[in-house]
Amino acid sequence: MRIRILFLSLQPVWKIVFLNPKKQVDTLSYKTISANSATVDKQWVIVDAENMVLGRLSSQVAMLIRGKKKPSYTPHVDCGDNVVVINAEKIILSGNKTDVKVYTRYTGYPGGQRFETPRELLKKKPEAIIEKAVKGMLPKNRLGRKLFGNLYVYAGNEHPHVAQQPKPINLNDLR
Repeated sequence: MRIRILFLSLQPVWKIVFLNPKKQVDTLSYKTISANSATVDKQWVIVDAENMVLGRLSSQVAMLIRGKKKPSYTPHVDCGDNVVVINAEKIILSGNKTDVKVYTRYTGYPGGQRFETPRELLKKKPEAIIEKAVKGMLPKNRLGRKLFGNLYVYAGNEHPHVAQQPKPINLNDLR
């Protein structure tokens, strides 16, 4: 590196200018690659929910659906995996949430507000508990509604997605 000293007028004020020879920079290595629907690598994974805590399972499933663990993650693109959750009926809620927590819905008619506890919902439709938890952890916009379509929850051990060859994944190893 060469240094040039410039004297401005006759005063003892001077300025130091650093002269760098122009370097050839490989600009291709600095480009940010943004994923789109054509370049996304979507896979099918299967998660066993047996004896897993609802909140911990749901947050990790939401991360898989969103694709945040992938190096090609792009916030405005569906770049996550398709997730199949089995054994939803064997989910665990910590503490006494099975009786204290309340799911509220509204029928649309006057006086039509309905309340259900997770214990009642597990008897009727066990898939709904995981679906509600994961849906609450996804973005609340068009992308979130599209991402929610990548979640498939089943109460038992059987699922109809054998043709997609989902690979089993252990959520404890994702950390």
